[in-house]
Amino acid sequence: MTDSYEVFKEKVFQLTKINLNAYKERQMKRRIDSLIAKHGYTSYISYVEALKKDRKQLEEFINYLTINVSEFYRNPEQWTLLESLIMPEILKKSPSPKIWSAACSTGDEPYSLVMLLSKFMQLNRIHILATDIDKQVIAKAKLGLYTSKSLKGLPQEFLKKYFQQITPTTFQISEDIKRCVEFKEHDLLKDAYPTNYDLIVCRNVLIYFTEEAKNDIYRKFNGALRQDGILFVGSTEQIIQPQSLGFKSFRSFFYRKA
Repeated sequence: MTDSYEVFKEKVFQLTKINLNAYKERQMKRRIDSLIAKHGYTSYISYVEALKKDRKQLEEFINYLTINVSEFYRNPEQWTLLESLIMPEILKKSPSPKIWSAACSTGDEPYSLVMLLSKFMQLNRIHILATDIDKQVIAKAKLGLYTSKSLKGLPQEFLKKYFQQITPTTFQISEDIKRCVEFKEHDLLKDAYPTNYDLIVCRNVLIYFTEEAKNDIYRKFNGALRQDGILFVGSTEQIIQPQSLGFKSFRSFFYRKA
């Protein structure tokens, strides 16, 4: 590209309010350059002008920025710990816990949370808030169709109980599970955070952000939790100095609000 990526970032922010400075630049620039080349544009400016005029291209661009790699019960040993230790402790204090699945992607995570909670309570008592910046993945989540690949880590008891096989490799999640999740658009970088949550789950997303943006999000998560609330992060996202962000380490990948 012959023109300035810095100018492009400014224009994208004006257009979408997405701050590309918060993402690791080399990785994000490579993704954007690939998308621009795919559409045959020769400069950042010509591409951003096209985004202003073409809503479909703009939605594709926003979708492309978000890293939508998701699966049910990703890192199963962590879900086992959530079921055996974390959730029973939360339920002692909050019989109807408030749970937020942040950056929920295609819904694998919030639906996994509902199924796990179904071992402790009736479905009609379960409500999960699930948010993501990308309305296309939220639409996919609401549809509830999944491939066998994304379901490979899910306990068989849940697969049999809550899914209907549509094709040899495609499964539809039950309406009973879908009713337990409220999906909303939310930008972790700029939108207001909800409050008084017992558990926030945000996994395998913050690795794409700069350290400054990451720490800002962790502080906001801290403010969104109740006292002693738990933050559950991804297997590559351990917080190095949790106390500086208002947390104390509880178990690997689980942090308690201090």
